[in-house]
Amino acid sequence: MQLDVYVNYRGTCEQAFRFYEEHLGGRISFVTRHRDQPGSPVPADYQDKILHARVSIGGTVLMGADMPQAEPMRSAYLTLTLESEGEAERVYSLLIEGGEIFMKMEKTPFANRFAMLRDKFGTSWMLLHEASAT
Repeated sequence: MQLDVYVNYRGTCEQAFRFYEEHLGGRISFVTRHRDQPGSPVPADYQDKILHARVSIGGTVLMGADMPQAEPMRSAYLTLTLESEGEAERVYSLLIEGGEIFMKMEKTPFANRFAMLRDKFGTSWMLLHEASAT
């Protein structure tokens, strides 16, 4: 059994996955478009949008699609555990551009660096560089 994550986007799935591939070291392994599904119920302007795609990021599979009525993620976060404070700051800078900060990057009792945000594609993220166990 494997648990993966599926996110619906409002027309930005391909841009999001390409961004994650370029900046987060992801690898897109599958892309199909609404036009590839006969009788697709989406509007004509969505025929070139993503019906289903897969990107692997750090050993986890993120799947997604474009749906005209998709809402930004709420109460669920993709969590990236990063290897260094510098890497946490780098990823934070990338993901906040054009996005929304819920909790700015800072030190917490459980992490050297922790942040909560929604990126410009509507995906909610937690970034974590864990504090060393003592």
